Amino acid sequence: MTSDRASAAETTRFDFLVIGGGSGGLAGARRAAELGANTAVIESHKLGGTCVNVGCVPKKVMWNAAVHAEYLHDHSDYGFAIENSHFSWETLKAKRDAYVSHLNRIYRNNLDKAKIETIQGHARFTDDSEPTVEVNGRKLTAPHILIATGGQPSVLSDDEVPGASLGITSDGFFELETLPKRSVIVGAGYIAVEMAGILATLGSKTSLVIRQTGVLRNFDAFISANCTKELQNNGIDLWKNSQVKSVSKTDKGLEVTIITKDPEKKNDEKISIIEEVECLLWAIGRQPNISGLNIGSMGLDTDERGHIIVDEFQNTSRPGIYAVGDVCGKALLTPVAIAAGRKLAHRLFEGKKDSKLDYSSIPTVVFSHPPIGTVGLTEEEAIKSHGKENVKIYKTSFTPMYHAITSRKSPCIMKLVCVGKEEKVVGLHMQGLGCDEMLQGFAVAIKMGATKADFDNTVAIHPTSSEEFVTMR
Repeated sequence: MTSDRASAAETTRFDFLVIGGGSGGLAGARRAAELGANTAVIESHKLGGTCVNVGCVPKKVMWNAAVHAEYLHDHSDYGFAIENSHFSWETLKAKRDAYVSHLNRIYRNNLDKAKIETIQGHARFTDDSEPTVEVNGRKLTAPHILIATGGQPSVLSDDEVPGASLGITSDGFFELETLPKRSVIVGAGYIAVEMAGILATLGSKTSLVIRQTGVLRNFDAFISANCTKELQNNGIDLWKNSQVKSVSKTDKGLEVTIITKDPEKKNDEKISIIEEVECLLWAIGRQPNISGLNIGSMGLDTDERGHIIVDEFQNTSRPGIYAVGDVCGKALLTPVAIAAGRKLAHRLFEGKKDSKLDYSSIPTVVFSHPPIGTVGLTEEEAIKSHGKENVKIYKTSFTPMYHAITSRKSPCIMKLVCVGKEEKVVGLHMQGLGCDEMLQGFAVAIKMGATKADFDNTVAIHPTSSEEFVTMR
C-alpha cells in the first residue's frame, strides 16, 4: 500500500462535517441527518454554544430575576405588604447552572438519537488537497464542511489599557459566585445594557462607561435616546464621552481610572477614579472564533475583523466549505444561525437549490429594563434608502396601565416607519413593559408586507399596550 493510500485509509469520511456544536451547527447537523446525511459534529467545549452556556439562556434567567426585583417595588401599591425580602444570588446561580447542564444533556441526547457522531476536541484544517480537518490526531473529511464556530467577547490587552485583564467579559459574568456590591460595565451595545440592567436591578451599585452620549447607537434614535434615559432612571451611573484609562488592584477591590472628554472642547479631559469595584465587565463587542482553525490553509476569504465572508447561500470562497452564525459577523442572533443552518441543509441534502435565509426584517429584543423590541429599518435607514419625502413616521409615548397606580413609573414608547404612498410598514420599534413578548406577531405582519392601513383595519385589544400600534394617527 502506498503512503497516499495509507493516509486516505486513515481519514474518516462523512457526508456532512460540522465544526461547532452551537445553535447554527447543531441545527444544520440535525436537519442534514433527518435528510439522510451521515453527519458528525465537532465541539471543543460544551454543546449549545454561546446561547445555551454563556448567552441568551442564562442571561434570560438573570433578567427574569431582575424583573422580580422590579416588581417588589410595586407590591405595596397593589396592596401587598411584603417585608424583608432577601435575594440570594447563590440560590439563583445554582438553579441556573443546573438548568444549563440539563440543556447540555438534551443536546447530546438529540445528537445520539439522530445518529450524529459527536467528536470532542479542537478542529484544525490540514494541508491535504481535499478539505480535511484533524481532531486529536484523527483526520475527518466530507464533501460538505460547515464552519459554525461562533464568536467570543472582544478583550483589551494590558498594553492597550493597563490592568484591563483584571476585568471580566460576559462569559465571566456567569461565573460570578456572589452579587458584586460595586460594578463597572464598559460598552454601549446591547450586552452592556443588559448586564448593567441586571446588576443594578438586583442591587449592585452600577456605573456604565460609554464612549459617546448614548447607548445602542445602531438602533433607531428614538430607542437609543429612551434607553439611555431609562438606564439613568433605574439608578445606573452613566459616564458619557468616557473611556477606561487604567485599572489597578487594591486591598478594597479595583480602582478604575476614567478619562472623560468634553465634546465641545477638544483638549478638555477630566480624570476620575471609581474605587472599591468588585466587578469590572468589558462589553466592547465580539469577535469570530477562528483561532487554531487554520482557515488560511483553505484560502477562505475573511473581512478585516476575521469574520468568514459568505455569499447569500452561506458559501465561503472555497467550494464545499460553508459558514453560518456569528463567525460570519452578520445578525449575531441565535435564531438567525439556526435558520441559516437548516436552510443550508435543505439546499445540500434535499436538492432545494434556492434554499437560503432572508436576512431582511429580522426581529430582535434587548432585555433591558424595560425591554426593547425592534424589527426592520430605523428611521435613518428608511430615509437613506427611500428618501425623506417617501418616509412617514408614526410614534407615541404613554404610561402603561400597569403603572397607573404605581409610584414607580416607566413609559412605553412606540414607533412605526412607513414608506411610499401605500405606507408599507418597514420598521417597528418599541420599549416598554411587555415589548419583548409583543414583537413576534408584529414581525410576521411586517415580513408579509403589512401597510399602515392593515394595522388600522385590525381591531384593538383593550386594555393593552400593544393596541397603540393599531390606533396610531
